[in-house]
Amino acid sequence: MGTKVNLNPEQKLAVDTIEGPVLIIAGAGSGKTGVVTNRIANMLNHGIPQSNILALTFTNKAAREMEERVKSITGKKLSNLTVSTFHAFGVKILREKIHYLGYRPNFTIYDPTDKNSCIKEAARELKLKYEWAELNELSNIISGLKTGRIKWDTNNELHRPLYDEYNEHLKLYNAVDFDDLIVRPKEILESNPEVLEEYQNRYKYIMVDEFQDTSILQYNFIKLLADKYRNICVVGDDDQSIYSWRGANYENLLLFERNFPELKEIKLERNYRSTGIILEAANSVIKNNTNRKSKDLWTEIDPNAKIIQTSYPEDERAEADFIAETIASAVIRDRKKYDDFGILIRTNGLSKAIEDSLLACNIPYVMSGGTSFFQRKEIKDIISYLKLIVNTDDDVNFLRIINTPRRGVGKKSLEIMIGKSTERRSSLYSASTELVFDQFTPLKGAAHSGLADFIDLIEEFKVKFHDEELKISDTVREFVEEIDYWGMLVTEHPDNEKIAKWKYDNIQTFIDFITRWENNPDNTEPTLQKYLNRITLITRSESDDDDKGKVNLMTIHASKGLEFNNVFLAGVEDHILPHQKSVEESGNVEEERRLFYVAITRAREHLYITACQKRRSMNDTVEAIPSRFLDEIPDNLKEVVECDNVVEEEEEAKVFFSRMPWKK
Repeated sequence: MGTKVNLNPEQKLAVDTIEGPVLIIAGAGSGKTGVVTNRIANMLNHGIPQSNILALTFTNKAAREMEERVKSITGKKLSNLTVSTFHAFGVKILREKIHYLGYRPNFTIYDPTDKNSCIKEAARELKLKYEWAELNELSNIISGLKTGRIKWDTNNELHRPLYDEYNEHLKLYNAVDFDDLIVRPKEILESNPEVLEEYQNRYKYIMVDEFQDTSILQYNFIKLLADKYRNICVVGDDDQSIYSWRGANYENLLLFERNFPELKEIKLERNYRSTGIILEAANSVIKNNTNRKSKDLWTEIDPNAKIIQTSYPEDERAEADFIAETIASAVIRDRKKYDDFGILIRTNGLSKAIEDSLLACNIPYVMSGGTSFFQRKEIKDIISYLKLIVNTDDDVNFLRIINTPRRGVGKKSLEIMIGKSTERRSSLYSASTELVFDQFTPLKGAAHSGLADFIDLIEEFKVKFHDEELKISDTVREFVEEIDYWGMLVTEHPDNEKIAKWKYDNIQTFIDFITRWENNPDNTEPTLQKYLNRITLITRSESDDDDKGKVNLMTIHASKGLEFNNVFLAGVEDHILPHQKSVEESGNVEEERRLFYVAITRAREHLYITACQKRRSMNDTVEAIPSRFLDEIPDNLKEVVECDNVVEEEEEAKVFFSRMPWKK
């Protein structure tokens, strides 16, 4: 099967140029992914083995879509083709070669919350104490030092003991953090020439999508692989450069031109994604940026429905209800699919009200690129306890909560437990139980008594959660009180009880979710395990294989490379978009405007923009001001609607949702 024939001349040139370095400058929706996938198909048609091709992008969704498109074009299974995110590719190398770093094969990847917990443990070993807010700052510093965004100097040397202790803890736990997924593979390649040559010979043809968002670390990582054969194609758009805060380096375009002077440059300017109105709005916004390459984006897609701007809902609850009810109405009346919808937010803090409304309507969703309500540390702590109660062989959750709250189980005690677990080939919980009851146990003092109390706690609540006379929500509430989680929060935030209260309120909201679920008359035989499975199924993250049939809730940053028929852009208010902290730190709003441009250009057919009259910030309510960017969209492109309840046929909705499979 040949390559697609419906390529425009510039796309065809990019697809046919498969040898040597290629730089493709591409506007939003101009077929970047299509060009890359057709290039892959063309390579295969020219006899290049699947195993010699590596295509990299920034999200798992984009990678899956790219792979599916190549399969569709070629009609082949492509089991030896590598289409991946940078970090997933790093994982692939680590799975094969992490023993070069002295790790065991089955390593764990820590998310940001686990990373902070590990930093906190490392700090305790050094007799240092930090609040969670400080841990976030330290996490960023450690990340910057590890990736090279921050240089070791006299100002940073004070962090070296913690930096070293943190990395020792990672190795003890046989874990890596997110930065390690690039740093460690690069370290392996640089330190082992025979391994580098093995991968260079394996991946002779390399393609990188969204190249403007690569960091200098990612660029050098991929340059290592490309240096030998120099068949590398990168696709980028300066108008979509939105990751400077995590090290994305626009200079990589210049570096690429410098390192590969023989490159061919190709420019794509025709938009295939959005209606004329959406594209016109995006162009009207981005032209206000001065530091950009000029592009003349155009489309042949006829203008369709105008951009919907709501008439300023009263608060974030009304905004969230409007979004959930509009989606529910479209699914019921217009037979839309849930994965037709993307909800984009500027900051993670905007997700809670939206998640509440989606769950209240039983709308399945997946949260990407930010922390879902169920991934917040305080919620994850309680869920980890509950998962361990359901399955005491769960080592990951055991390690997560063995010292939450503190029980005197330090680094040495953990080493003893891990050693016993390895020796007995048993779970850490089983090994710990054996150590507690062994009269010759090497565990002493606080570690022994703390571990004994922990095992008694788990065993006590295993019985309670199996008691059908007790409500699950009541038992969870009792459990939270039993471990004195509130006391731990107050201890962690001695100077800011507001944060402690906010986190504890989140736990009460979580318990309310359980109450609503187990009181649902359609929910027969509610059990703790069923509820935990439900959370996993409804809020599964994008790292899982199957999130089809779900609304996509994500930060704008996470939406890069994705597109939806219908996009809701929530919280378009000054101080949120543009974000106050980003503007204060950068001194200009150009990257924030690029972010707004990216959000607009995710929409194919319909774009809904919401901004509230007031919004809760922590425990206060503040007046909200519409974003200055809204004034950059011409009025003739917008239609203002009232935020009425759009699902009027309540009974019809109830009947519809009662049939949904995730309610089972």
